[in-house]
Amino acid sequence: MAFTLLARLTKSTSLLGIALMSASAACATPSDDKRSEFVDVGALLSNAVLDIRYFGHHNFVGKPVDGYNAPKCLLHNSAATALQNVQIAAQTQGLSLKIFDCYRPQRAVDHFVRWVNDLEDTRTKAEFYPNLGKDKLLGDYIAAKSGHSRGSTIDLTLVDAKGKELDMGSPFDMFDTLSNTDDPRISAEQKANRYKLKTLMTEAGFAPYSMEWWHFTYQPQAYPTTYFDFVVE
Repeated sequence: MAFTLLARLTKSTSLLGIALMSASAACATPSDDKRSEFVDVGALLSNAVLDIRYFGHHNFVGKPVDGYNAPKCLLHNSAATALQNVQIAAQTQGLSLKIFDCYRPQRAVDHFVRWVNDLEDTRTKAEFYPNLGKDKLLGDYIAAKSGHSRGSTIDLTLVDAKGKELDMGSPFDMFDTLSNTDDPRISAEQKANRYKLKTLMTEAGFAPYSMEWWHFTYQPQAYPTTYFDFVVE
């Protein structure tokens, strides 16, 4: 009888251990075991210019965004490797990449959604959404999920040998149809600059986003349905 009781206790303990491990696995986010696949692009591309907007105050929120603990550009290693080819090609034209944002934690996206729902806060309207009401931003420009959180999307522009940005016709993160790649209001020079960036990126495997001239996603994405939340640090 003692042996039977001991066996039952041992079995119960084993089952409890399995249950706890299963629960732990269920609670673990994809970030826990995939973070090592992400690369610090700033260390990889020594000549690229980093202007990580959401780390500082110069962005549409008007302050540092949740999840950006360092002014770094993190990308999945497949996208980062492809970006090396873009930088090499740009340098043959006397140009370089200037990067605004890369991997974006889900908590940062949540911060954007809280901001867009605070209709009283319009401090950045003049620069970032001069022709739209803030209530019009949710959906087309800001959503509950972002491709940036999957690790293969980047926002960037081109600079010349002196570090001056090429004229793209609208600033980064301007919520307006003027930021559409083919908006008819831009000049011939601005369109040529946009297409210079687009050509460099697409030839390296990045897909453009027609509503934002600065936005590109490397294809195929390593994690097309996963939204990571580890902080940028």
